[in-house]
Amino acid sequence: MDEKCTGIGGVHILNVSHGRESNPNQHGSETKQIKNIWLALVGLFTFILGLLTALHTAGAAAGIRENVPLQPIIDQAPAGAVIDLEAGSYSGPVVITQPLTLVGDKSVTIVNEQDQAAVSIQSENVKLSGFTIEHNGSQPSAAVQVTGRDNEISGLTIHTKGAGLLLREAAAAVIRRNTVEWAGASTASSSQKGNGIDLYNSDNSRIEGNRIQGVLDGIYLENSRNAAVNDNRMIRTRYGIHCMYIDGSSVLNNTGEENMTGAMIMGVKKTTVSGNTFRKQSTNVHSQGMLLYDVHESRIHSNTVEGNRVGMNIAESSDNEIADNELLRNFVGIQMVLAEGNEFTHNRFISNVIDASAVDSKDNRLKQNYWDSFQGLDLNRDGVSDISYAINPFYEQLVSRNAAYQLFFQSPGMVFLSDLHSEGKSSWTTDESPQMNLGQEQPASSGSAGTNGSSLVSMIGVLLLGLSAGTMIYMGVWRK
Repeated sequence: MDEKCTGIGGVHILNVSHGRESNPNQHGSETKQIKNIWLALVGLFTFILGLLTALHTAGAAAGIRENVPLQPIIDQAPAGAVIDLEAGSYSGPVVITQPLTLVGDKSVTIVNEQDQAAVSIQSENVKLSGFTIEHNGSQPSAAVQVTGRDNEISGLTIHTKGAGLLLREAAAAVIRRNTVEWAGASTASSSQKGNGIDLYNSDNSRIEGNRIQGVLDGIYLENSRNAAVNDNRMIRTRYGIHCMYIDGSSVLNNTGEENMTGAMIMGVKKTTVSGNTFRKQSTNVHSQGMLLYDVHESRIHSNTVEGNRVGMNIAESSDNEIADNELLRNFVGIQMVLAEGNEFTHNRFISNVIDASAVDSKDNRLKQNYWDSFQGLDLNRDGVSDISYAINPFYEQLVSRNAAYQLFFQSPGMVFLSDLHSEGKSSWTTDESPQMNLGQEQPASSGSAGTNGSSLVSMIGVLLLGLSAGTMIYMGVWRK
């Protein structure tokens, strides 16, 4: 290292050749490094931007996109058009005011966040098919509201926080194979829920093959005559089927489970209720499989009500034919209140706690029903008992006063006390000629078996009576 010393005015300046003197080559190297760093950052940013663009493009190609407004698509279509919606999500609400067909599949969803119908049909000859509706509007708004006639709604999946399908003045509608489910809070009250399918003043409509769960009433019809309600399934609703003033209608082959009431038929004439199955309506003190209220001149046959608090409740109804129904494992099989002139034939009562109950009901005819709690006498072996079956109300009256006595159902002591009770027997509900068995044909030994069973009960009764009398006599003598 070379050192030079110069003197200037007594001040010495030391110049070191490899010290901190400026080096042009080094300065250029630093500039180049900074440039390379900037280029690398720009390249990385460009790469990330390209990657995001590619992902967005791929998502769009896969059908992932934001909600597309549906109303402009509807407005641009001519009358009678068929609109086949592409996969994706569309925003409602929409109003349809001319005949057309709106079709989609499970990949198509209409989302509505407003308190009005997601799809409002205000025209005739409109068809909706195949897609999903997410209706987040509250009651009383509906996923679909219809006010025109001859419309068809099929294959929709509806998740609603209000009502499902609402039809007003919508005659000749077809509502087929739809799924309607409650999408709100599980703790929602009845006032917060709407009905699954709700018809008012909509005659000659068909409601078939729908599945409804969690709403207020599954299917509600009012002032809608000549309707067909067939092959629907209702789960965890208030009334699975709720019908009022639907003269000339039919309710066929429907299924209800875990509802408060499977079917309530009210204020009708000449209506057929057949082939329905209502099970496990027992969660509420008023639960029942079927409630017939103010029903007249109607046919109620071939239904199954199982595991309900009341199997069939018949109130203020008259001149109905109630036949070939199965009432299984209910607390009360049939309950009649102010019911007159009804005919009960070929019904089967199996494992009910109380077979039948009647309050202020007269002139009802019961014949050739099967009661598993009855042991009759069939001398001519025609499968029909030669003695009638008067349904003893003793146990029902006892339980109504103290529910704890349910613990003694069918106990020997309870059966014995029931046999002793005969007060007012002429007013008891009575089957004049009960069937001896479930089948159509009666085995040759059935009459004998019935006689033997009846004799056995009599012998046990006499034995218990003698034992009681002997005990009382013994205790009386001992006290003396």
